Amino acid sequence: MKTSLESPVPLLDLGAVHGPLAEELIRDFERVLRSGHFILGPEHDAFEKELAAACGVEHAIGIASGTAALSIALLALGLEPGDEVIVPAFTYFASASAVTSVGARPVFVDVEPVRMGLDPARVEAAMGPRTRAIMAVHLYGLSCDLGPLLEVASRGPVPLLEDAAQAIGATDRGRPVGTASAGATLSFFPTKNLGGLGDGGAILTQDPTFAARARLLRVHGDAGNYCHVALGTNARLDTLQAAFLRTKLRRLPAWTESRRAIAARYRQGLEGSPAVLPPDPETANHTYHQFTIRAPMRDQLQAHLSERGIATRVYYPGTVPSQPCFAYLGHKPGTFPVSERLTREVLSLPIYPGLTMEQVDRVTREIRAFYDDAPAAGGRSVGPA
Repeated sequence: MKTSLESPVPLLDLGAVHGPLAEELIRDFERVLRSGHFILGPEHDAFEKELAAACGVEHAIGIASGTAALSIALLALGLEPGDEVIVPAFTYFASASAVTSVGARPVFVDVEPVRMGLDPARVEAAMGPRTRAIMAVHLYGLSCDLGPLLEVASRGPVPLLEDAAQAIGATDRGRPVGTASAGATLSFFPTKNLGGLGDGGAILTQDPTFAARARLLRVHGDAGNYCHVALGTNARLDTLQAAFLRTKLRRLPAWTESRRAIAARYRQGLEGSPAVLPPDPETANHTYHQFTIRAPMRDQLQAHLSERGIATRVYYPGTVPSQPCFAYLGHKPGTFPVSERLTREVLSLPIYPGLTMEQVDRVTREIRAFYDDAPAAGGRSVGPA
């Protein structure tokens, strides 16, 4: 085993992200401490307004986590136990668990192989009399192709909900996430492009009725003075997280440009290699939450990089319907061929504000060196399935 004498290249370095903001974040903490407002309140309300403006929507509703945002959004759409929601087979587990948390049933559908979003033709084929919503997931910072999905949803007719946990700031054909559908949900988990110093999430929407319903449901359905008009839950965003997020939101455009510059350097360094680079369509703004390649001999490449101090991650090593908790649905291997292939090929490389171009060049050199020493990999087909 060869080990590197060079400094490790982490997948993410939150110290590099937060270091320049440390004094401001401390002031945020002190301001909230002095205010005495720790749940909702003026600081939280200011964040909602600033987030809505930054995301190009009329309404932003702060929620306790990205997963809670999905659950609250589904409830706000009127889902009931026994209803069905179309969910991609290739996504993070929370996309589906949010469906089950409201008593509904996830109906898994394969993805298309380019942007890795729901395959519209398969969505239409999977819709039935109990279908009450379609959940489109934007992976790695790139919006899936929403146009065809919106058309399928309109023929239902059922609402389209966007899981944009990884895609704040992303657009499709000039439309920010959450502006063309019923709404979108965000996650502020610390590793996200806009991450808190703890959990957090939000719902984005243009619909005032949907927004009002979501605000009601995040506080136990309390319409005021302990009058509970709906069966909601406790899913409020902490005021302290809202304060931190306000400070970080002001940096988000610059951080996004930094991610895009790093992605451009990766593309330059990996052009012509056996690795398939992530799509960057002219019609969509990729925010590069992850720089995810599709790699021949993925596991061997990951081991090669790890031995040389370069961290990578597989998002995700299995489809959601293959999880043991969904065994009752009876899906067999081969049911979702594109998603299953992606689980064998995807590999996310380090990308974050503060990553140096020298570090990027080191990563690309090591990837090329791996494939130069494994010529058979060049013949392994990786790409659209």
